[in-house]
Amino acid sequence: MEKKREDDPFVRVRAVFVFLRSMAKIYLLNGLEYTLNLPFIVRQAWPVQPCGLFIQRVVESWELEENKQSGAEPLTTVFTLTSPFAEPSVIGVTDGIKGGVQSLPLQMKPGYADEPMSLPPEERILWLSPEVRGHAPRDHAASFMVTLNVELNRLSIWRYVFCPPPSSAKASRPHGAHATNHHHSKRSSMSENTSPHLRHTNATSEGLLSPDKTETRRAVSLSGLAPTLTTTTTMADLMGGNMAGGAISQSQWNLPINYTLDASGTFDLNSNLDRMVLREVVNLDDVPDPAEEVRLKPLFWAEKLHEEVIPEAATVDSDNITAAIFDQRWTGKVYRSLLAICLRATETMLRFEAVWDQSGILRLHPIAPLQAKAVSPIISTRESIRDLLVLRPNGDLSLFAHGTHELPLDIALPPRSSLADPAQLGQERHVVDFSHPLGSCVTLQLSDRGAVRVSLDFTSRDALVKDLLHMLALTLPAEPFFTLHRLFLTRWSCTGYSFVQDVELRAFEEALWEFLGLQAGEQFDNTGSEGSVSWQKLTANESISRFREDPALRKLRLPGSSTCNAPFRRPIQKPGVDHAAILSAIHHVAEDRRLSVSFFVDIPRIAPIICRLALVVRPEWADYWKRLCPSAMPIWPPQSMTVLDHVYERLPIWPPDMTAILYGQLNNPDWKLQWTSSSALAAQFGIEGSYAYGLWDPLRRTALLTSLCKILAEKGREGQGPDTTRSRAIAALRHMDIMQLKTEELEHLPLGIAAPLREALRTCQLAPSGDWPVSAYHLIGRNDLAEGFADKPVVAVNNGYRSIREFLLSGSCAMQFGIKPISVSFQHPAMGRKTSRQCIAEVQRAVSADHSKVTGVEFDLDDFTRMRFGQDRRLEDVARMLCSANIHFVRTSERPELSEADQLREQQVTVHRILERILALPLGRAIFTFGTMATVTKESFAIPKMEFAIRVQPSNILYTPEVMKMPPDHVGWGEFHNGVAAGLRISSHAQTIESSWIKFNRPSELTPEHAGFLYALGLTGHLREMLTWHTFGYLTPKHDMTSIGVLLGLAAANLGSSNKHVTKLIAVHTPALLPTPDVDLNVPLITQSAGLMGIGLLYLGTKHRRMAEVCLNQISRRDLYQPDLSNEHREAYTLSAALACGMVLLGKGTSMPADLVIQNRLRLLIHGEPRLVENGKPRRPTFDVNITSPAASVALGLMYLRTERQDVADILTIPTTLEGINSIQPNFLTIRAIARAMIMWDKIAPTKAWLVAQLPRVVVTAMDSRFRGQKVDDAFELAYYNILAGACFAIGLKYAGSAREEAYWLLLQYWDMFSQVAFTTGIAYDHRIKRAALREGLNLISLAIGMINCLRRFRYAYGVHHPHVRYGSFTATSMSIGLLFLGGGRYTLGTSNASIASLVAAFYPRFPQTPADNKAYLQAYRHLWALAVEPRCLVARDVDSKEIVYLPVKVKVKEGDQVGVAQMIAPTLVPEIDKILSIRIDTPRYWPFYLDVVNFPHHRQTLLNSQTLFVKRRTAFLTYMEDPKGSRSLFVRSGSSTGDAATLDFPQTTDIRAHPATDLHDFIASSSNDPLFLAFADWLCSDEGETPEEQLFRTYCHAALLDCMLQDKSQTLQSLLTTFHFRVMSTRSVYLLLRLQDLRFAADFYSKIYDRKFSGRSENNPRPPLIREAALSGALYVLDKKLDAVRDTELFKQLLVHYARGDGIPVFEGGSAQWAASRDMSWYLERNSVPASTLLTLLKELAQKAQQDDAQVLDLGIKEVVHATGTQMTTAMGSGWTVRSLNEIIAAWQDS
Repeated sequence: MEKKREDDPFVRVRAVFVFLRSMAKIYLLNGLEYTLNLPFIVRQAWPVQPCGLFIQRVVESWELEENKQSGAEPLTTVFTLTSPFAEPSVIGVTDGIKGGVQSLPLQMKPGYADEPMSLPPEERILWLSPEVRGHAPRDHAASFMVTLNVELNRLSIWRYVFCPPPSSAKASRPHGAHATNHHHSKRSSMSENTSPHLRHTNATSEGLLSPDKTETRRAVSLSGLAPTLTTTTTMADLMGGNMAGGAISQSQWNLPINYTLDASGTFDLNSNLDRMVLREVVNLDDVPDPAEEVRLKPLFWAEKLHEEVIPEAATVDSDNITAAIFDQRWTGKVYRSLLAICLRATETMLRFEAVWDQSGILRLHPIAPLQAKAVSPIISTRESIRDLLVLRPNGDLSLFAHGTHELPLDIALPPRSSLADPAQLGQERHVVDFSHPLGSCVTLQLSDRGAVRVSLDFTSRDALVKDLLHMLALTLPAEPFFTLHRLFLTRWSCTGYSFVQDVELRAFEEALWEFLGLQAGEQFDNTGSEGSVSWQKLTANESISRFREDPALRKLRLPGSSTCNAPFRRPIQKPGVDHAAILSAIHHVAEDRRLSVSFFVDIPRIAPIICRLALVVRPEWADYWKRLCPSAMPIWPPQSMTVLDHVYERLPIWPPDMTAILYGQLNNPDWKLQWTSSSALAAQFGIEGSYAYGLWDPLRRTALLTSLCKILAEKGREGQGPDTTRSRAIAALRHMDIMQLKTEELEHLPLGIAAPLREALRTCQLAPSGDWPVSAYHLIGRNDLAEGFADKPVVAVNNGYRSIREFLLSGSCAMQFGIKPISVSFQHPAMGRKTSRQCIAEVQRAVSADHSKVTGVEFDLDDFTRMRFGQDRRLEDVARMLCSANIHFVRTSERPELSEADQLREQQVTVHRILERILALPLGRAIFTFGTMATVTKESFAIPKMEFAIRVQPSNILYTPEVMKMPPDHVGWGEFHNGVAAGLRISSHAQTIESSWIKFNRPSELTPEHAGFLYALGLTGHLREMLTWHTFGYLTPKHDMTSIGVLLGLAAANLGSSNKHVTKLIAVHTPALLPTPDVDLNVPLITQSAGLMGIGLLYLGTKHRRMAEVCLNQISRRDLYQPDLSNEHREAYTLSAALACGMVLLGKGTSMPADLVIQNRLRLLIHGEPRLVENGKPRRPTFDVNITSPAASVALGLMYLRTERQDVADILTIPTTLEGINSIQPNFLTIRAIARAMIMWDKIAPTKAWLVAQLPRVVVTAMDSRFRGQKVDDAFELAYYNILAGACFAIGLKYAGSAREEAYWLLLQYWDMFSQVAFTTGIAYDHRIKRAALREGLNLISLAIGMINCLRRFRYAYGVHHPHVRYGSFTATSMSIGLLFLGGGRYTLGTSNASIASLVAAFYPRFPQTPADNKAYLQAYRHLWALAVEPRCLVARDVDSKEIVYLPVKVKVKEGDQVGVAQMIAPTLVPEIDKILSIRIDTPRYWPFYLDVVNFPHHRQTLLNSQTLFVKRRTAFLTYMEDPKGSRSLFVRSGSSTGDAATLDFPQTTDIRAHPATDLHDFIASSSNDPLFLAFADWLCSDEGETPEEQLFRTYCHAALLDCMLQDKSQTLQSLLTTFHFRVMSTRSVYLLLRLQDLRFAADFYSKIYDRKFSGRSENNPRPPLIREAALSGALYVLDKKLDAVRDTELFKQLLVHYARGDGIPVFEGGSAQWAASRDMSWYLERNSVPASTLLTLLKELAQKAQQDDAQVLDLGIKEVVHATGTQMTTAMGSGWTVRSLNEIIAAWQDS
């Protein structure tokens, strides 16, 4: 089993194991390879079912000696292995195993795993049963094992099963592994940070070969798993041998970690942390008990079925003991298998029969042994069941088939080679052994040491013969069927097993006549035929029948058949029950052939056999087939040939007609003539079938169609809802899906048989449900629903190739399919070609290794952006503004009053500000390009280089700052953000990110860019793929930025999972998590800050008390009270601890005592310690409240998020007096306003009243005076701006991603107010203070607006770069712009608790002054917004072209208690998934679609997975982009045409060019993606007909195509062509009457059944049929007119008189008028449903008797009786015996 990703299902993968002396190589079929170290030498290995292999080890001599001296029990010698990462297991021994087959689940006896016994070490495996393939009943094939006890000369036969014991599930599963398969995205995954799909470096194949999802799931750090198991490096190399000193000895098969002990024998944590020697981060509590690990938990269990003592000579020669399993099948009563074991030394073959009893236990019964030297199972006489090839002691070869029946074989060995040994040339070669059996092939080992590979394939290639044998196997008992099969093989062998057409059928026919004791038909030589000798040789060719239906040869007189089987003699002997059973069986095979047009060709081949046999058993059956196939008999046999005593009375007079049975079931649910099953046919004759082929059903098609017709006609059952057209159609659809019926099979059904099925599918197609399986949607032609509800929908990625639409419209399509190019008027408006320069630039960027070619703003979303933004250039404008890889231009104002030096100095200041802006651009670009790269190549990932060159206009001076002279920390953090921006471009769904790829992209020296890149991979979840030892490679150098990126990345990748392995990695860098927090790890405080934040992310929302307590204590860390050089980042550390504490307790604050303790502690940190006096002096505080207050405020707000706790919000009270306001810093008020709003979340409202309510009354009063021109204290003004900024930010948080108009306009108003002062350049000190506060507030409001919408003002802010605007403002502006186009417009921000915490951490209102400012806030946190991103852009894709399209949708949304419907046009952003109730597509251009998010969890999951609606456009419409107003639809274009329906009903030649929709090609080319439609329109709908017939056909095709497109029923096009074919079909066609029967069925269905049961009219929801009844009736009328011309001739009337009297019709010369009239008799009798000749004779006698009694002319009453009786005895179709034909028959009676 292989599992490619965390959310993928397990897949079984085949593998090749190569065993060396001390290791094994495993090569998987998918290209992966693994290496295993082995602690023993492998003697032999066997693949087993369902997965894995058995391994038998070599027992060393020293082991035997040691066991002998110690008296200890010998160790087991057989192990099982199910995965490269699974522990080796023993085979458990038990008894009482039940079931384990399809119908019986596996049951083990209670307590079987409590004290498991392993397979005795004395047992040596000799043989294991191979895998069952093909059509064999693999679900009932047990797995056998044969072992030998050498000491006791005892042979044992076992049955083994795969069954992990319940108690071992936990013990055998590695510690730390997950027990279930989590289905979730990467970023929210809780699984390990390892990659399950790496080549060479894969460390987590979670059950690679095991089918048990809860077993053998391995992570890289698990018990028993060394890193070497995933590499081609040996285990010994990585372990480095035995460890010296205090190392703990570890076995190669159970190596959890490498660790050292100190002198006292305890684990030295500090030493190991410092040295970084942990190979794997392992939870020490999870290290298994060695005593428990010694016990190898069995996964396979064996039960002994039989034991046999064999001679000692056989034991000595045990290497030559062979075994074979054969004849595994259902016997009609039980499932059984035969087992043969050949003892070559004694030339004995032991035979056993394994049978399942009724309780599900496998029993083994011995059979009498035979003499044999060798045995081998091969597939020889039956396609899917093995026979046994046996070598007798005398050298003869035999084949045991059908169980124990023996067939002698005579194989001619090839002559010796000329290079053979001369001494052996005179000796006779013979077979001495078999080897390497595979399928029907086996190698014969010869006495001269040569070998011959032979194929003993005696299975029939003729599908008809194959089905006949299958059917007779179900009809005849075992002995008779074996006799018949043997006769067939004998006859066929005389032809050299030729596969030429009809050779096998002729051999079968001859064998059948011999088996039944009937003489072969007389051979009539057609010597009188004209023509040359070559012409007569063509007559004798079997292929002559292929040319009779060729329209090109219709005018040519073809040679007649040289022979004809004419059984004219009266039968001599009375037929038995076998004759009747065989006749019934062959008849049903022929009837099954009638249900598929593809098998019509077999009817003329099988009909003569049926007629020959029917004349002996039931003559009326011969009449039935003579009607359907006139060539079945050359005569109409007279009644004199019938011997009444020989007729088998138990057979019905008229044979079962499947078309009549199907029609009767559709018409009447209580129809008595029901179809049972193919296996029940023999029971009608009191015969038990042999089931030689098992349960294979040769009449599967018949059984399927009868069950479907029954479902479509049956009435609603009680408790199953109302009986409606749709309910019956859905039931039929579900049955089709269960039976795995494919659309291709429907295309092969006859027109009439397929009609009710297609109508049912049409009903489901128009009104599909939302809970059907994907295969059902494919069946009804709703590929849009199938694609949308698929587990992994196919999203279009062209990978450089053109789309389907572009290909169809290109010239190459015309060359390939012969389709003319599309006209210019119909071309797609967005199909503009790229210029050569653009193409060359794209190619250069794709293939060039120069990173300068990559700008970082490239989108792989051309189709999306074209539809989402159209002609809007804002996206390009934003890409230009946020690009840092190009030269930036800046325009300075011209100031002539300044000197040149002053101007240069001013330009340099401007350039310095632009440099700061460049360094801030990656922060916004990361948001802008988030997730825009869906695929990543295996090449090195290109991170765009930052361009610092600036061109100043109008002087056109290019400033190129030297990077080396720039402050390194400034450039370093800019490059860090640049790396993050590059990494965040990679979509979280990219499938090629793995540990080896990450390692491959590592630079030789760690850089800030790569550190940011790693951080980005963690934010998107990809860093979980990085293996642990690769992680240490990044952490060991102690590169600060790399450590920050890796720690935060791993924590983000495992968000909220409490992953212990990541916790240990963080603990290495965070002393607070160690047992001794004061230990000096030489880790900078900034890295420790990242570690604390990592804890917050890792334990997000878990309420982990220990972690919360650690983080809470770190807020007031004592050694950070006094600032010094070592703790310059103490404020950032404090904030990180507070954020981590709030995240751990996110939204979990309660009134519990434990929470109250934390609440009180945070209260103290917010307001400070009370002032205490000791010894007359103020007591020194233990923490700096100026640092802890804002941090603790955020922690408290996160802890009580959305709790609506007013008492907690009052802790964050805002002072209401001037003294109180002056007592705290103004920016603290911003934090408190945000925290209070988070607690009172529901109270937030996008209104000015709510904003004013957040302000103290004294501040509002003061600011009112200030706005009236009065002077107020600056403290009021600062408080006003800070509180307003915090409140505006809170509004942005709550309405993030909602596009709420009220919030937008409110925030915009305050942005304008703040910007009026923030962008001024006053130099007064108090003004600068206010401006700084306003800028901080403006930054917050900008981010708040960015979370909603606005660009115009940000474009202005982007261009402001005067000296007073610092790096923090650039950061806020850049991020705000990016938020407006998050992910190119495909993503938005969520408002879940985790999202709010991430946004608060990312947009924390403390913006840096310089690019390297991390003292108060770690800049890496600015990217945590990625954890709050939600893909909520609803995209509509055409399921055929995979192109994004415009689509009107109706989204039902629930906001609180209110429910509303929003009309949107996709692609568009939609509300949060929790607020969406349903999404409906209700437009005439696309098929209807309804996504019920509330009632169908699968719909909700589909929306979460892809946010894509796959839609199917109706063929009569163009897309909204091509035809916005709908004026170019096919309805509009064909609106004036009224004759199309009449053309289909009564075809007539018209001028296609006069049709308003004559340019069908152009319309189809612009609207369809199917080349079939284009070719059909080009070749069959043009006006290029040369003859009237061809013009008529093209007119009909034009009307048919137009009708199918208008009603969007492409599946009906073939049916309409078939209907036309019925009209013009030759009356001399062999298949005329078969197609006539089909046409009658279709016409009767649409005229008598459709309206009642399929149209929906009974439910007041009518719909038109796929085919109009008038079209079918018209075709039938045309054929009837041709028949009328025949029936009125005198010659035909004479023959009718002979038939009506029962005199028969003799043989006529081929091609003569009498011969033609004799063939037309079949047409007449079939079309008019005339009773058989024997019935007509009987009716004549009854009528004459009635006439004599009345002594008058036959009156109307007698005629009615004759008509009703004849109809009931001949047909069950809707049309009975026609009255006109009745009159003609009566006239014939009277003439006689």
